Amino acid sequence: MTHIHGHRWGHSALTVDFDLDETTPRLLRVTRPGDPEAPPGDLPLVDVTLSGAGTGWSGPRFRGTALGPRLVYRAHHATYGDGWHRLTVELRDPASGLTVFAEYSSPDGVPVLRSRVRLRNDGREPLTVRAVGSLLLGGLPSPDVLDAHRARNDWLAECRWYTEPLRDAVPDINRGVHEHDARAALRLTGRGSWPTDGHLAMGALTDRGDGRCWLWQVESAAGWGWDAGEAPARRTYLGLGGPTYDDHGWRQVLGPGEEFASEYAAVALGDGFDGALAALTSYRRRIRRPHPDHEQLPVVFNDYMNTLMGDPTTEKLLPLVDAAARAGAEYFCVDAGWYDDTADGGWWDSVGAWQASARRFPGGIGEVLDRIRERGMVPGLWLEPEVVGVRSPVADLLPAAAFLRHDDGGRVTEQGRHQLDLTHPAARAHLDETVDRIVGDWGVGYLKLDYNITTSAPGLLAHTRAWRAWLSSVLDRHPDLVIENCASGGMRMDGASLSVTQLQSTSDQQDPVGYPPIAAAAPTVVPPEQGAVWAYPQPEFSDAQIAFTLGTAMLGRIHLSGHLDRMTEAQLDLVREAVRTYKEIRGDLRSAVSFWPLGLPGWTDEWVALGVRAPVQGATYVMVWRRGGEAERVLPVRHLAGTEELKVEVLHSAGVASAQWEGSAGGLRVRLADAPSMALVKLV
Repeated sequence: MTHIHGHRWGHSALTVDFDLDETTPRLLRVTRPGDPEAPPGDLPLVDVTLSGAGTGWSGPRFRGTALGPRLVYRAHHATYGDGWHRLTVELRDPASGLTVFAEYSSPDGVPVLRSRVRLRNDGREPLTVRAVGSLLLGGLPSPDVLDAHRARNDWLAECRWYTEPLRDAVPDINRGVHEHDARAALRLTGRGSWPTDGHLAMGALTDRGDGRCWLWQVESAAGWGWDAGEAPARRTYLGLGGPTYDDHGWRQVLGPGEEFASEYAAVALGDGFDGALAALTSYRRRIRRPHPDHEQLPVVFNDYMNTLMGDPTTEKLLPLVDAAARAGAEYFCVDAGWYDDTADGGWWDSVGAWQASARRFPGGIGEVLDRIRERGMVPGLWLEPEVVGVRSPVADLLPAAAFLRHDDGGRVTEQGRHQLDLTHPAARAHLDETVDRIVGDWGVGYLKLDYNITTSAPGLLAHTRAWRAWLSSVLDRHPDLVIENCASGGMRMDGASLSVTQLQSTSDQQDPVGYPPIAAAAPTVVPPEQGAVWAYPQPEFSDAQIAFTLGTAMLGRIHLSGHLDRMTEAQLDLVREAVRTYKEIRGDLRSAVSFWPLGLPGWTDEWVALGVRAPVQGATYVMVWRRGGEAERVLPVRHLAGTEELKVEVLHSAGVASAQWEGSAGGLRVRLADAPSMALVKLV
């Protein structure tokens, strides 16, 4: 369906109904084929807050602005191309002269609606925008039947989903008595340049009756927010957007003729959380920049975690390089510290020039990079490009305007580092010179880009957009370069960043037994082929411990680490065998969708399970960890229910493991004799 027919737009997997005839244009409903007929939503198509035209009633919600209901319809335009259906609805506010473009898009055959709002000042006076929602959706089922899902996301404890009835946050106030909509809403915001510090920029609603799920993400590397509350006729609304003035101190002044577009937001529909996540995963693969890494999934060795921990030298690295190559690694990344020429380790507040340390590499860093290449691997380096230490000469060489500044004019300084502003050409030129030297001259093919400070300074949204544009320009010049996105682990694990970078660090978690709930839940925010999970076997580990930490990473991207150079040959054989197993299945991961046989993991769960379905080969993989409790569990595998016979193969295990398919029970019976232990099982 390329054009609107009777105010209906969409395709075979998604239908969106509009009312463009009324005084206030509305988005009535978003459904899939076979969904029950939903009552229409009764909200404006867009809500915008301007200085001088704030909310229509008291309450910090996305819906209910004074300007939204007075926007009038002018035109719409629908197109189809490159596998995407697109619709733009043009609105205008006669009082201010503001023209509003509600821009919707959806990939063909995928039940996901993407949206943003573009503003243009067609008036004669400047306008100050204080908030603009990316998507306002009404007509969802009553709060009485909905569960709300959110994901806490903290350093070393990422992706912790939890559920509550929506009515717990949105009480029934008996609207018939008060003749007024409820003011309560379930609200969530992310602040600062660590947009996923505290919570993921995601959420979901699930109908307890029929299992339908609405799962969303706000694609912002700066501030964001969403709220869900009660709309008229006991329906539920959902508002997505950000940043805003009230929550983030953001505002945008539009002079006559100037434009501004909100960040994107997307809503996926599906049967249950797993079904909606499958749709959202497909969508994420469609919006990201194409790159060979997504197809090849090479194994990366990184010298940091539980190994050199920021103290690399030629002497320490050369044996590690040799051992990593023998283990099967295909990339070798030298992590933090390679630029540190101080004797006291005081490099934290002097970073910014990104020159190799002569003290650490007496023969030059080229000696290490050459060894990596000689051993058949691609060399990589760690960078923290957006910061300049207060003691770095770069802090004085760059103009003041190349740094983010507070309202009072002072530089943004956190933990001894200044924050660059990549909207300024001098800041971009500095980073271009750095990357072109490291990649172009030194032959580095992998960059781990870290970010270990956070700020909520003015100009942050523009900087994060410029940061993504800069990343794209780097990849344009160096198309084979692989870029990992990291911010103290998963503190910048947002949809906007993931659309540009090839890999995403999921955590800095150093405890192998603490990692399973993170690794199992990471596919909720990042497709399997992009989610980097540490595997750090050590020579002092038992064979079971070595197998455990390696297995945890096998349904994502193996980030190998550990003192492999100190291992016995038998221990290194265990690593080699695990890497070999991973290489045999990684081709399935690049198109797989995830599911959770035991539900999304809790932080202290004794049993944790993650499954992936590989549609191309038809295989199903189930990873199960036992951290305590009974020795045996039956794991439901719903998409295989009713199948009487399946081939079951334990591909990798830590400890004594067995698995068998029980067709009558529709599940996989797994026995893990020890705790902690784990197993990777293939069903076909």
